[in-house]
Amino acid sequence: MDWQQIFASRMMRMKASEIRELLKLLDQPDIISFAGGIPDPALFPTAAYRDAMTAALSDTTAPMALQYSVSEGYRPLRDWIAAEMARTGVACTADNILITSGSQQALDYLGKLMLSPGDTALVNWPTYLGALGAFNAYEPRYDRLNGNAGPAEYAAAAAADGGRVKFAYLSADFGNPTGETLDRAGRDALIDLADELDIAIIEDNAYQRLRYDGEPIPPILALEIARKGSIEDCRTIYCGSFSKSLAPGLRVGWVCAATSVINRLVLMKQASDLHSSTINQVATAHVADAVFESHVTGLRDIYGRRRDLMLAALNREMPEGVSWTRPEGGMFVWLTLPERMDGATLLAQALADEKVAFVPGRAFFADGSNGNTARLSFTLYDADMMDAGIARLGRAIRNYRAE
Repeated sequence: MDWQQIFASRMMRMKASEIRELLKLLDQPDIISFAGGIPDPALFPTAAYRDAMTAALSDTTAPMALQYSVSEGYRPLRDWIAAEMARTGVACTADNILITSGSQQALDYLGKLMLSPGDTALVNWPTYLGALGAFNAYEPRYDRLNGNAGPAEYAAAAAADGGRVKFAYLSADFGNPTGETLDRAGRDALIDLADELDIAIIEDNAYQRLRYDGEPIPPILALEIARKGSIEDCRTIYCGSFSKSLAPGLRVGWVCAATSVINRLVLMKQASDLHSSTINQVATAHVADAVFESHVTGLRDIYGRRRDLMLAALNREMPEGVSWTRPEGGMFVWLTLPERMDGATLLAQALADEKVAFVPGRAFFADGSNGNTARLSFTLYDADMMDAGIARLGRAIRNYRAE
């Protein structure tokens, strides 16, 4: 049977995630991996989750925690998120919150909500690989958000392909993969661009609480509310997650937006998986209420130190011609290699000869360009392993250039 004749055309746009494949390397004890953008499992609030699950399975709570639930999500958790959003200047209520199975599901729903085949999504060059994977199923074209085009050029290019610009997607704080942050002026300019084009802004803010240096900048949604007075008048859709701040395995994320958007996403949730795991939401609400602030403070101390270790090791070990970002937070450093080098070829050699892994950068570009780039994650290792891994990577780059 020829399944290709039966599959939908969108399947041609869907590819295996390089990151998910590279995560398999973590099972090999001799590999030092800077590939996975994953939290350190040694830092999970395990005791708090154990207590939370025990409470969720108590005689009084278990009938609710193990039962079907509303598609919008567990109300105490949505209330907690609304209060957390208010701390950043986003005035909202639980009615503006939808719980999703991780922020990845949120991106999939938003692509489904807004993209028809041939429509345009504005994304950074590079951008989060998972966002491209989520949007690709809905057959968009991409244009470069962090380029030199203006509203008229964006609209004309989209119309020439038979669609229109639907949204701008970005991670404004310590974005994946570069670790870079959009400054206040850039956020204001993006709101102006969205207003002129009459498009949505998808603000993916999984790393917002992981700031190690510098002054916090209000979320784009907070800046837009300050301009327009109410979240109901805003075009920014905020995606959040507990994956980087508490634990990724429970798959608890959220969308915060105007109720007109949330109501449509609820319909998708009902048609997709009915609701996210009830017991996971109950446990997350318990842990967030009990330890969130102290836990995130501890993460900032540890991850901030590990970022410094990586930057110091890169300064020592990288050969001439290699440059990298110096993020104020998040989990990633972005390498730019000499122009003729290819990250995928370097990875193959680095694995074979030096037992060190990273993510080649090409997959983060919507057009598959810029192969001379790589993403490194600094969250897993302290001094000895960090120094050894970066030294291995430096040798691999020198060997590649010598060949």
